[in-house]
Amino acid sequence: MDAEKIKVNMENGNVMDVVVFSKRANLIEVVLGERVHSVKCELTPTRNGSAFVGSVMGREIIYDRSATEVQGDIDRLNLDVRSSLSAR
Repeated sequence: MDAEKIKVNMENGNVMDVVVFSKRANLIEVVLGERVHSVKCELTPTRNGSAFVGSVMGREIIYDRSATEVQGDIDRLNLDVRSSLSAR
């Protein structure tokens, strides 16, 4: 199974693909880098819920999706998993 990847914006304007470790509507844990050089980061919703932000090694990273959009993604994924299990 392939790991889920999302694109996050760095504070300097660059876009980076990161691996999702866990995803909930109120917290997304991502891993930046690979193997020994990997760093885990927690992204939490902003006050208005329009994005998720976190900090890794003093740098801010931003995931530009709202908490409701993330919850929709989670629900869609869970529905797909349930559908594939019931088809067996």
